[in-house]
Amino acid sequence: MARTVTPLTDPKCEAAKPRDKDYSLFDGQGLFLLVKASGTKTWRFKFVRPDGRQGLATFGNYPALGLKSARERRASALELLAHGQDPIEAAKTAKAEEAQSRANSFEALAMEWHAACARKWSPDHAATVLRRMELYLFPAIGSRPVADLKARDLLAPLKVVESRDALETASRLRQYITGIMRLAVQHGYIDNNPAHDLIGATATRKAKHHPALPLDRIPELLERIDAVTGRPITRLAIKLTLQVFIRSSELRFARWGEIDGARAMWTIPAAREEIVGVKHSTRGAKMTTPHLVPLSRQSLALLDEVRQLTGRFDLVFAGDHHHWKPMCENTVNSALRRMGYDTKVDVCGHGFRTMACSALVESGLWGRDAVERQMSHQERNGVRAAYIHKAEHIEERRLMCQWWSDYLDACRQKYVTPYDFAHISDSAVNVVSIKRA
Repeated sequence: MARTVTPLTDPKCEAAKPRDKDYSLFDGQGLFLLVKASGTKTWRFKFVRPDGRQGLATFGNYPALGLKSARERRASALELLAHGQDPIEAAKTAKAEEAQSRANSFEALAMEWHAACARKWSPDHAATVLRRMELYLFPAIGSRPVADLKARDLLAPLKVVESRDALETASRLRQYITGIMRLAVQHGYIDNNPAHDLIGATATRKAKHHPALPLDRIPELLERIDAVTGRPITRLAIKLTLQVFIRSSELRFARWGEIDGARAMWTIPAAREEIVGVKHSTRGAKMTTPHLVPLSRQSLALLDEVRQLTGRFDLVFAGDHHHWKPMCENTVNSALRRMGYDTKVDVCGHGFRTMACSALVESGLWGRDAVERQMSHQERNGVRAAYIHKAEHIEERRLMCQWWSDYLDACRQKYVTPYDFAHISDSAVNVVSIKRA
């Protein structure tokens, strides 16, 4: 006849004191509290495994695991046994699945995706992407297994960002999520990418283009630039920006070593040596590949004037107070505002690129690939991108840049359309005749 066991109570468990040897307090159905000589009290469960062997499971220590919780663990174990499962093996499997789930969490996969992408990103961009994920994505879904994430789960953090009117950030985050979940598909964690359903789920703001003057206002612009007072290097920076139509950072961080006057070529590197204490000073060409800028006669003349001012320094456009630091990023736009232009409506330094591109296209002289290459635009078609990158079109671009400088000179007194200037007589002193030949 089986021995009758009186169930334990919390007071009895609490009152149990250590003895010289370990002893047990039984609760019934295999559950007992092992009181060790050291004073530790541990819940144990004795049972018969499905294969007939004796089994002994440890549930946890008392009082961290109370009597009620220990009985719940026992009930779960008995249920598993009733279905022919070993509680110990089931616990190992659950633990392994939990570990696997953590390894396949959104944050873990996001970090793997980020590490792979960072190899082709600039350090600044990689840091920005990671910071955005840490701020907006990881707190919300970072610990979730990617297999459990549905479109609605992925959308939730985007809606929080959208509610703050950070629409551009929300759009960027959606792109990151799509890439991360694509990696989950590739690893076999999920079969379909739920992030595809997020397209159009957040609001977008109408794109704002950099303001640029109509080409017929070029004579007015040139007159105002010539009248600029103040630091001579500021006026020269504006003039050169208009002549070579490169990006602000490409100009500000320029070093004299990049300019080859003999070849009339400025080579903007993919990245530049860091200037301590100057943010983004490693920026080179935006597309992270060296960008060639043919220099017209007018551009070379301007650089000769700049060299008289900063030629003894490393930076072409050195700052006011420290020659090892570049001029302020707002120098050109500030000067344009002093000239009477609203840089948010009329024209800004970046708008010079738009004006040059418009004139080059309207002239009808230059091939699309050559114009795009000179503008250092990113070709969206991968095959064409590879072609354009290898085919520099450098000779055509030399003519193009000289034509643009000559066109600006032609507009000093009176405006002429790009098309008309491109169709002047062959006897005129202009690269048009060379292009036609």
